[in-house]
Amino acid sequence: MINNKKDYLEYLTRDRIALEIYNQGAVNKIKNLIFPDPVWTFQKRMRQLEYYTNCKNYGLYHFYIYYLKYRYKLISIKLNFTIPINVFGPGLSIVHYGTIIINFTSKIGSNCRIHACVNIGASGGEIQGPQLGDNIYIAPGAKIYGNIWIPNNTAIGANAVVNKSFTKENTIIAGIPAKVIGEVDIKKIIKYI
Repeated sequence: MINNKKDYLEYLTRDRIALEIYNQGAVNKIKNLIFPDPVWTFQKRMRQLEYYTNCKNYGLYHFYIYYLKYRYKLISIKLNFTIPINVFGPGLSIVHYGTIIINFTSKIGSNCRIHACVNIGASGGEIQGPQLGDNIYIAPGAKIYGNIWIPNNTAIGANAVVNKSFTKENTIIAGIPAKVIGEVDIKKIIKYI
C-alpha cells in the first residue's frame, strides 16, 4: 500500500518496468506522447488515486480525489477493468486490456502479471476475497474466488478455477477445480523480477 510520496514513486517505477515502458531518449518520449499505452495510463491513474486517497485525504484534497476517481472510472470503463485501489503491490503488469474483475477485499503482492478475462472475488456470501503472494502469474480466463491464500512464486494456468488455498511455492496451478500440476521457475515467466 502506498503510504508516502516515496512509495508512490517506487510503485510507478516498478509498474513502468513491469510494463516495459521505456522513457529514455527523445524518440521514446515522443512515441509515448503520441501513442500512449492505455494500460500504462490506467496504472498511473490508479497509483495517483491510491496516493491521494491514502496520504492526502484531508481539506481541499477531497475535491481533487473526487476528480481523480472520475478520471479513474472513465478509463476503467474504457478498458473494461473493475479494479479497486489498494489491491496490487508494486510491479503490476496488466498484459492486455479486456475484462478484469477484482473484489475490493482481495490483496495481491508485488510483481503480479495478469491477463484478460480474469475474475478474483469473494465466494457466495463471504466478504473476504483471495490473498495472493508476491510474484504471481495469472493466465487468461483464470477464476480465483473465496477466502483463500495463494503462495509466492505461483503460476495460475489459463481458465483455471481456483477455489481452495495452496501452500507450496514455485508451483503451477491449473484445471477445474485447480490443482498443482508441476513446478515452475517464476523468473522465466515474469522476467522483470
